Amino acid sequence: MSILEQLAIDTAVVREAIVRFIHDEVTQSGHRRALLGLSGGIDSALAAYLAVEALGRENVLALLMPYRSSNPSSEADARLVLDELGIPHRLCPITPMVDAFIALDPGMDARRQGNLMSRCRMVISYDQSVPFGGLVLGTSNKSEILLGYFTLYGDSAAALRPLANLYKCQLRQLARAVGVPERIVAKAPSADLWEDQTDEGELGFTYDEADQILFLHVDRGYDEGRIVA
Repeated sequence: MSILEQLAIDTAVVREAIVRFIHDEVTQSGHRRALLGLSGGIDSALAAYLAVEALGRENVLALLMPYRSSNPSSEADARLVLDELGIPHRLCPITPMVDAFIALDPGMDARRQGNLMSRCRMVISYDQSVPFGGLVLGTSNKSEILLGYFTLYGDSAAALRPLANLYKCQLRQLARAVGVPERIVAKAPSADLWEDQTDEGELGFTYDEADQILFLHVDRGYDEGRIVA
């Protein structure tokens, strides 16, 4: 059996477990609602679908937080999810916030700007959680967490991270099972932090490659020598 075959999940079991986790954690905190940033990517789309199952569509708020350089297709895909789920949403452009910081240091490189965008989105999410009365759902997956591919106090900041135990390849399996539109599942993962940015282009390897190595090391306990062999 190949390593990717070993990473196959029982989507029905995992779906039920995550939906129950979201419901129980939100209600035990004294809330009945949740909100999340909806980027148009697979992670946030899947989180939205599962949150609706757990809490009901009227209790899930999606925040669309584009920057002026964001790919228009990202917002189009986010709106596709909104149409499919029928959940309330708010459009909160981050351009004025981000540009105000960049004006303080016009020489800021793309990575700093990207981290700044992520942190501005976190600020908006937590601010909007107050009038909505909901917990902030994170959308980070296990691959990103183990690779350290996130922004501290940005996309890593959330009350709950329901996808944190799923590798990216497993997340794709579950997304297809719950009905996330295929064009979102199949497109190249991107945080959309600068023009033409993709996760795998920035990392220098694919998620499938990373997932196999991480699985052998973290879940199976293989050392580096055994993995290479």
